[in-house]
Amino acid sequence: MTTALPAQRTVLERFSAGHPRGSWPADEYAAAQRAQGTDARVVMDLTSDQFLVVTVTTAH
Repeated sequence: MTTALPAQRTVLERFSAGHPRGSWPADEYAAAQRAQGTDARVVMDLTSDQFLVVTVTTAH
């Protein structure tokens, strides 16, 4: 039996969910990060009402 190692998220940038363009600024920022080789994705933080651009790494 193997145990999954916990993933660690690093927040690269935060965008207000109340932005007139919605998640587009966060999506565009994440796409730019991916173009530079960083595995970035957008997640919603309901507590702070923000879109977060994060990278996910696992401990080895």
